[in-house]
Amino acid sequence: MSDEKDSVTVEIFGHEYKIKGEADVEYMTKLARHVDKRMKEVAKGTPAVGSLAKIGILAALNIADELFRERDEKRRVMEDVEATTLRMRRKLEEIVP
Repeated sequence: MSDEKDSVTVEIFGHEYKIKGEADVEYMTKLARHVDKRMKEVAKGTPAVGSLAKIGILAALNIADELFRERDEKRRVMEDVEATTLRMRRKLEEIVP
C-alpha cells in the first residue's frame, strides 16, 4: 500500500463509481468486481427484489456472511494448530527432558 490515495473508476451493477483508496488500483478493481458479481447473483436469484438499494443490501449481507464464515474457519484452524503444537511440545518434553 502506498501513502497516496489512488483512484479508479469501476462499474458495479451497471453504475459507474469513482473510488479512492490506499490500496492499489488492481486491488480496488478486484473488490469492485466481487461486489458486482455478488449483486448480479442476488438479482438473478431473487427477481422480485428490484431496487438497487435492496440488491446492494442483500449482496452486502452475502459478503458479510462470507467474511464471518472465513473468520470462523480461521479461528478453528488456529485452535487446531495450537492444540497440535501443545501436543507436540508435550511429546518432545517426554523425549527430551
